Amino acid sequence: MDFDLSKIEGFDWNKGNLEHIKKHNVDYRECEQVFFNKPIIVNEDERHSKLEERFQALGQANNGRLLFIAFTIRENKIRIISSRDQNRKEKTRLPKRGGGNK
Repeated sequence: MDFDLSKIEGFDWNKGNLEHIKKHNVDYRECEQVFFNKPIIVNEDERHSKLEERFQALGQANNGRLLFIAFTIRENKIRIISSRDQNRKEKTRLPKRGGGNK
């Protein structure tokens, strides 16, 4: 799925989602970096999309950490629901990133 960032106006953080990602030892800045680094894989999360459209992303933070991110889009902002390190299977799906962050 091609993910178009052109209409995204930023990120929607609150105490709840910040505390949730902290349980997985993920920093919010790492989550944000994933959306601006290549490669990134984004798929619709149909299993958890009951009330709103949800997505899953596989990507890499600037420090090289490979992250899985569950998110939705509300009012043109990315709202992170959860984030964690990628598991072994997910790591095989993401092509290696070349030099630089983009």
